[in-house]
Amino acid sequence: MFMNKEQVVGFLPHRPPFLFIDTVEKIEIPVGIENIEEPTCKDLTGATVLANFEVTPELEILKGHFPGNPILPGVIQVEMMAQASAFVSLGLKQVEDTSKYKVETLLLGVESSKFRKPIFPGMKLQIFASMEKCRGLIATYKCEIHCEGKKVSEAKILAQLIINKRG
Repeated sequence: MFMNKEQVVGFLPHRPPFLFIDTVEKIEIPVGIENIEEPTCKDLTGATVLANFEVTPELEILKGHFPGNPILPGVIQVEMMAQASAFVSLGLKQVEDTSKYKVETLLLGVESSKFRKPIFPGMKLQIFASMEKCRGLIATYKCEIHCEGKKVSEAKILAQLIINKRG
């Protein structure tokens, strides 16, 4: 499932300057989930997302981090991975029209994170998120950010996902 910027904005509650997903290239759900009448979060274990974001020089956060040497902060990289992980939940609803659902995502924790290389303006990033486990509404995700095929950062995050149908 490919999602353009408009569809991303229709799904995520985030808005610029705090929206860090441009497109979603694909969402892969575990085999057999389509045959489950009412899938749960646990059924999505193993689901993956590949999203994209281009770091433009106009990003507001880069004006102060750091003047003359702009580098995307690690905390923003973690937020980017958390935003990408929210798209795993689309496998639960199995929908094409994401505007029918309101997603509330709450980042609960970061188990670990590593920032391997700095991220500069002009870099085109691929954000990978994979659901490792889920209990109730709480999910653990393994996430990575790559640029030109090389891993630049990674994190294991904990998030709560609440998905409601828009009335």
